[in-house]
Amino acid sequence: MASDRKLHAFEEVAKHNKTKDCWLIISGKVYDVTPFMDDHPGGDEVLLSATGKDATNDFEDVGHSDSAREMMDKYYIGEIDMSTVPLKRAYIPSEQTAYNPDKTPEFIIKILQFLLPILILGLALTVRHYTKEQ
Repeated sequence: MASDRKLHAFEEVAKHNKTKDCWLIISGKVYDVTPFMDDHPGGDEVLLSATGKDATNDFEDVGHSDSAREMMDKYYIGEIDMSTVPLKRAYIPSEQTAYNPDKTPEFIIKILQFLLPILILGLALTVRHYTKEQ
């Protein structure tokens, strides 16, 4: 970890509580885990639930492997200014929109993967039918 890393205020870190912008405080260090959201074995909900607070207990309770702890180095962005951390924090839910499976790009791709081969087959059968008559 580089020694030129920034000292972050708690309120600044707490603002980063979305899937596309997620910072965590673990053991007095600040991590930008945004690139890891899709790869986290517990899902992005686990990481989002640890935003806006000191997530050290959440992290330690799970019992992460040594490789997981080593992986944290690449997400390290600085230290937390402990004087800005409140003793008691009110829960602030993350500002995520509701998940709608019918409007995701993955859903559209699945539909196209199903319909496109059927359309190609229909076109091939139509061409074969008309070329056979002539």
